[in-house]
Amino acid sequence: MATFTHPKTSLFGGARIPMPTATKSRTFAPFRVRMALQDSGPSIAVVGVTGAVGQEFLSVLHDRDFPYRSIKMLASKRSAGQKLSFQGRSYVVEELTGGSFDGVDIALFSAGGSISKEFGPIAVEKGTIVVDNSSAFRMQDDVPLVVPEVNPEAMEGIKAGKGKGALIANPNCSTIICLMAATPLHRHSKVKRMVVSTYQAASGAGAAAMRELEQQTHEVLEGKPVTCEIFQRQYAFNLFSHNSAVLPNGYNEEEMKLVKETRKIWNDKDVKVTATCIRVPVMRAHAESVNLEFENPLDEDTARDILKKAPGVVVIDDRAANNFPTPLEVSNKDDVAVGRIRRDVSQEGNYGLDIFVCGDQIRKGAALNAVQIAELLL
Repeated sequence: MATFTHPKTSLFGGARIPMPTATKSRTFAPFRVRMALQDSGPSIAVVGVTGAVGQEFLSVLHDRDFPYRSIKMLASKRSAGQKLSFQGRSYVVEELTGGSFDGVDIALFSAGGSISKEFGPIAVEKGTIVVDNSSAFRMQDDVPLVVPEVNPEAMEGIKAGKGKGALIANPNCSTIICLMAATPLHRHSKVKRMVVSTYQAASGAGAAAMRELEQQTHEVLEGKPVTCEIFQRQYAFNLFSHNSAVLPNGYNEEEMKLVKETRKIWNDKDVKVTATCIRVPVMRAHAESVNLEFENPLDEDTARDILKKAPGVVVIDDRAANNFPTPLEVSNKDDVAVGRIRRDVSQEGNYGLDIFVCGDQIRKGAALNAVQIAELLL
C-alpha cells in the first residue's frame, strides 16, 4: 500500500511539492492520536475521492480533526474497488449510485459538473447536505455560494443532523483566492471596481494536467517532442489564455465566473469586475494581480493593517528585500498570501490600490474551503 506523506510544514517553509501519482491506494499517516471518529459526529461522504481535490478533501479532514461517525469513499465505476487507508482504517472505494447517500449527513462533491447535476439533487432528497465544488449550482439563486471568512451568513439555518437536505456551492478557486484578500478591504471602503489578472496553476485542471506539466518539462529539457493531451499545446516553459471556452463577449468562462461570483458573494450587483485569466506552468497554486477602486479613500498603510488582521490571510510585503508572495511559498498551505500593497498612481488620492495575491488552488481554492463550510454545518 502506498503512503501519502502529509506535505505541510511551517507557515512558509520550503516544503517539497508532492507530484500526483497514479497509485491504487494511499495512506494518510497520522502524526498524533486522532479523535475525529466519534459517535456524535455526522456521517460523511466524499464524492470523487480518487481525484486531486478528493484526495485533498481527505487531507484537510485529517488535518482539522473533522468529527465523523462514518465516512464513505465514492468515485466512478472504474475507480470502484480501490483501497484507501484513512486515519488508520482501510476503506474500499464504492461506485457512486443513487443509493450512495442513504444515511449520509454531509457529502463533499468534487467529481465534475455533470455528476453534481445528476447526483446532487438525489442526495438532497435523501436529507444530505451537499457541498459542491463544481460550477453546477453556483449561480442558482436558491443555492448559497460561500467563502466562510467572507459570507457565512449566506448559509444561515442550514445544519447537519436535522434530516433536511440542502445544496451549498463552493466558489471557483480564483474567486475564493481573490476575495479572501479583497473582502477585508471592501468592508472598510466599498469597492466600486475590481480588475483581476490571474496566473493559474496546472492543479486547476486536475492531477492529469499536473502530471503532463511534469512530463513536458522533462521532454523539453531532453530535446524531445512534448506530449500534449490535456491542453493540446505546450504547457512547460509557456503560458496561454485559460483553457475554458471563450464566450461571445470575448471573455472566457473562467473570467466570467470571477465577475458573476463576486457579485453574488458580495451581494452587490453593481460592483464592476473585469478579469483576464492565464494558465502558467506552476504546479498547484494560483497568483492574482488585483486592482481595486474604492468609493472612499483607503491608504496603503491602513490596507496593510487590515489585511494583517484578516482571518486566513498572511501579509508578505517586504519592499526593501523585494520579497512578496509566490505560488511556491503558498503551495500546501492554508493561508492566502498578500503583498505588493501599493497606491494606484493612476488615480488621484487614495481611491485605488494594487495588491498581489497567491493561494493554493487545491487547498483554500477547493478542499479547505469546502471543509470549512462543512464545519459551519455542525
